[in-house]
Amino acid sequence: MNLYFACSITGGRAFETVYQAITRALLEDGHEVPTAHLADSGVKALEMIVSPRQVYERDVAWMRACDALIAEVSTPSHGVGYEVAFALSLGKPVLCCYQEGQPVSKMITGNNHPKLHVATYQTANEAVKLVRAFLTAQR
Repeated sequence: MNLYFACSITGGRAFETVYQAITRALLEDGHEVPTAHLADSGVKALEMIVSPRQVYERDVAWMRACDALIAEVSTPSHGVGYEVAFALSLGKPVLCCYQEGQPVSKMITGNNHPKLHVATYQTANEAVKLVRAFLTAQR
């Protein structure tokens, strides 16, 4: 599957190891993940050389082409919220996962869109299991 992975970049990187575990598992499972680089520790520097317009156009194209969007939403992010809403508007299935106990916007947790799945995890391994179960259900 072609998967768009969304995570916080400028809002904070406290869950970077989870981002890395998810993207690593997706790639190991043979999925195409054009946004896998967002999990890398050096992503801020990498994204600094790309203009805001280029990021928008690139990411919108990737979302249009994806089969599903997976978002790690433990850290608040305007961009991730926008990506979730945009993917839903395109009719894409979306998984929003977050670490249990983290405060997440009620615009995510209260949304009953039939294509939106929201789930919590305690460990990076549990997050990977959630993602894999979500993708199995999409097939």
